[in-house]
Amino acid sequence: MNHQRSHMLFDKAVQIIPGGVNSPVRACKSVGTQPVFIKSADGCMLIDEDGNTYIDYVGSWGPMILGHRHPAVIDALNQAILRGTSFGAPVDLEVELAERVISLVPSIEMVRMVNSGTEAVMSAIRLARGFTGRDIIIKFDGCYHGHADSLLIAAGSGVATLGIPGSPGVPKAVVSQTLSLTYNDMAGFIDVMNQMGKDIAAVIVEPVAGNMGFVPPVPGFLETLRTETQKHGAILIFDEVMTGFRVALGGAQSLYHITPDLTTLGKIIGGGLPVGAYGGRRDIMARIAPQGPVYQAGTLSGNPLAMAAGIAALKEIQKPGFYDRLNGITEQLCQGLSDIARRLGIPVCIGHIGSMAGLFFTGQAVKNFDQAKTSDLTRFSQFYRGMLENGVYLAPSQFEAWFVSSAHENRHVIATLKAAEAVLKEMVR
Repeated sequence: MNHQRSHMLFDKAVQIIPGGVNSPVRACKSVGTQPVFIKSADGCMLIDEDGNTYIDYVGSWGPMILGHRHPAVIDALNQAILRGTSFGAPVDLEVELAERVISLVPSIEMVRMVNSGTEAVMSAIRLARGFTGRDIIIKFDGCYHGHADSLLIAAGSGVATLGIPGSPGVPKAVVSQTLSLTYNDMAGFIDVMNQMGKDIAAVIVEPVAGNMGFVPPVPGFLETLRTETQKHGAILIFDEVMTGFRVALGGAQSLYHITPDLTTLGKIIGGGLPVGAYGGRRDIMARIAPQGPVYQAGTLSGNPLAMAAGIAALKEIQKPGFYDRLNGITEQLCQGLSDIARRLGIPVCIGHIGSMAGLFFTGQAVKNFDQAKTSDLTRFSQFYRGMLENGVYLAPSQFEAWFVSSAHENRHVIATLKAAEAVLKEMVR
């Protein structure tokens, strides 16, 4: 493939944008290449600035569960934009989206709209501290909850991809209020709660991890978090920015039948536009200003365009059979990749929950961040570059999940598997 224009744009970008990108993983450093610049998209296909086409398994990092430019979302945006793009005042659309979120997510009794997943998590953490009167937060290694200061310890996503242990600019005093434990380690978590439970404000977790690669919870892990936080009076926060409406209609909490105290959302609830939300128990949410003393605000919160797109997206995913078909096409993809790797003798760990999937180049089951880091990063880089040249667009990091959309059809999966077989055969020569 020719990438001349993408390379020209990147050369220009690095002179005026740090690293040439507005979010670190996009720079493709960990896979030894430069990013392609996307010109347009439709369904599950991307077209770059050089006219190359790709089957997309990034989906704007999760929001595009319907695929790109879905007619219902485009129509909703066209109608909303005629009313204006931003008012900084209440609109009917934010009430409608809030009602839909509350009706679908088991734990949410009240919800506040914000502008990003990072903002949602930052606000939920502040609320948990304000509600409990405690300071310490527990997170888990490899889980990424946005770039707020207190949550960059042992974080996943770009922090893991770039090998950054934390970040300069984060005061030690802030970091000292966060503990990062091993994901899926129930015994270790119980020990910490027995020692420090009375001081823990909140425990935050990706119920299905997608920022150290795809790592599901082991049986009993989420249940243990729920039991121990209730026992010690701490707030349990499910970060469902990624998993919300992705792994199931009601998110991971509906799939695993766990009710957290607070939930953070983003991605799908904006239909592809910038959005975030946090919600949960009424008594906790009532502490937010102006109803309560915990302050949080945002000029563009409840933006009418994001609200309109989100409403349209949620209407579509509620249609009968939507998840059955989506999950089936994801299973077809993962099983096909697993079969190819096995035939070629390449050790891989492949799995999915709903339409959220992942692949590690390692022979062992991956249950935590340390095990994820045993994956062969050189082999993943080769795989990424080969798939890109064969028209398949993957996340440029071993430590990111893949996303399938309802726009993916059998023919796209067949083409993807054909490309994967060719690339993997070349890798073992």
